[in-house]
Amino acid sequence: MWLLAGVIMVFVQIMLGGVTRLTGSGLSITRWEIVTGTIPPMNAAEWEVEFDRYKQTPQYRQINEGMDLAEFKYIFFWEYFHRLWARSMGFVFLIPFLYFLWIKAISRTTLVRLAIVVSLAALAAVFGWIMVSSGLKDRPWVNAYKLTVHLSLGISLFLSLWYTWLAEKGISGFQVSIGWKRAIKALIILAVIQVCFGGFVSGMKSALNYPTWPLMQGEYIPSVIFDSSHWSIDSLLLYDQSGFMPALVQFVHRNLAYLIFIFVIIFSALWLLKQDRQRHWMAWLLVGIIVVQVFLGILTLLGSKGSIPVLYGSLHQGIGILFLTILIYIHIRSKST
Repeated sequence: MWLLAGVIMVFVQIMLGGVTRLTGSGLSITRWEIVTGTIPPMNAAEWEVEFDRYKQTPQYRQINEGMDLAEFKYIFFWEYFHRLWARSMGFVFLIPFLYFLWIKAISRTTLVRLAIVVSLAALAAVFGWIMVSSGLKDRPWVNAYKLTVHLSLGISLFLSLWYTWLAEKGISGFQVSIGWKRAIKALIILAVIQVCFGGFVSGMKSALNYPTWPLMQGEYIPSVIFDSSHWSIDSLLLYDQSGFMPALVQFVHRNLAYLIFIFVIIFSALWLLKQDRQRHWMAWLLVGIIVVQVFLGILTLLGSKGSIPVLYGSLHQGIGILFLTILIYIHIRSKST
């Protein structure tokens, strides 16, 4: 139960991170105070001090200038809750871990796995601050590439802890051909790439540039992608100075989604035909998740006129993680002959 609680808490933390990002709350707390930051402002004077710090940021000056204290408290809440939940995870994990270690209830293999989990948690926390600090200087948003690294570390932490829990619980395997194994691995690779491009799309807020479907503002391939002058390192790094990278990453994200959707439908249909009936639920689950995921992606796009819909965007991220989780679960259980 200890490890499962950790798995659930990490997943909630990733979802909170998505809400924090979509509400524009990630830059509301301008300092990284691991201990003293646990206590929020407790009176009007402390709130004014915190608000004044935020007023010095590019996000306030370029986007939120004129917001009142009540509006600031709203975005502060989400970032504070996100950080507080992270601290809570540390306690929930650390205390039982030290106890089980003291009574020698953790095997050497599990200890190695938990060391990886702790390392990923530390990296995610440090990179979270690196990500936030990237939006406190020159730009009003966090750097999209650093955001993607932070998100990837959080998902890796979730999957690593989830795998550790599965290994401790013990799961039965079944035999599949080498072809099935390769197909599952291919789907996992595509899903990982798609998650990364989802991070780029989110960080660059490219849905705001193209809140239309199935075409991207009337074009299947945005014309800016064909402009050779944009194919440069400057366009890659300074993505917020032109529309090239937001168009490119959303074009790739959309079309990779179509590819994965078709792949899953074919894979699942063949799975239902070739695999034993007791394993049919895996195929139906994959189909259900991918249909919901594509539907949520479309709703998120169509709702991104002026701002990205928080509910749809958060669910889209969460379902994407669950899709990758199910694929890895099938990969773990299937043994190639």
